[in-house]
Amino acid sequence: MKNTLSVRQQRILQYVRDFMQENGRPPTVRNIQTALNISSTSVVDYNLKQLEERGELERDPNTSRGIRLLSPLPGRSNSMRDNSLTIPIMGAIAAGEPIEVPDLIPDPETWGDTVEVSLAMMDLKPEGLFALRVKGHSMVDALIADGDLVIMRSQSTANNGETVAVLIKRDRSTTLKRFYHEGRRVRLQPANVTMQPIFENPEDIEVQGKLVGVIRQLSR
Repeated sequence: MKNTLSVRQQRILQYVRDFMQENGRPPTVRNIQTALNISSTSVVDYNLKQLEERGELERDPNTSRGIRLLSPLPGRSNSMRDNSLTIPIMGAIAAGEPIEVPDLIPDPETWGDTVEVSLAMMDLKPEGLFALRVKGHSMVDALIADGDLVIMRSQSTANNGETVAVLIKRDRSTTLKRFYHEGRRVRLQPANVTMQPIFENPEDIEVQGKLVGVIRQLSR
C-alpha cells in the first residue's frame, strides 16, 4: 500500500496531472516551483523523489521534462512514447566543409530511414521536423559530434547565432553552422576553435532548417 502523501506532494501531483492534461507534455521543475510558490527547485526535486518512491510517477533525470505519471489521465495516455513522432532522416550534413545532400522534406511515401523523437522530452512541436546525420567535427564545441543525429525544423529564415542547415547555391552543398548576417555577407561560423568560418553573399545561400535538438550517437 502506498504511504499517505503530504499536502505538498498532493498539490505537486495534481499540478503535474493538470499541466499534462492541458499541454500534452510534463512540466519542468521550474514550472512546478513557480506555479505552486515553492521556495526552491531542490524542494520540488525532493518531493518528486518522494512521489517516485511512492509509485506515483517515474522520472528521467537527464531531461528537463522527464516526468511520467504511473496512473492514467482521463482520456489519454501518460507515456512519453505516446507523445512521440516519427520523422525522416534526410541524409548527411557536414559539420565541416559543405557536402551535397538530397532535397529536404520529401513526400512521406518516399521516406527511407526514420527516427522516433519524444516531443515532450525534447520540448518540441511536431510541425516541419526532419533529421540529418552529422559528418565532421566543426560543431563539437556546441556538443554536436560526428555521427550524431540533429533534429531540424524546416524554415527559410534565421536569427543571428542560431544553428542552421544552409544550402550554398553555387554548388548545391549544405553545411551545419551558426548563422550571422553581417551586412553584405553572411558568416557561417563553426563551433570549433581550430576551424575557420565560411563567408557567403546573402543571395548565394538558402536557410533550410533550424536546429531544435540533438540525438547523441553513443557508440562510434
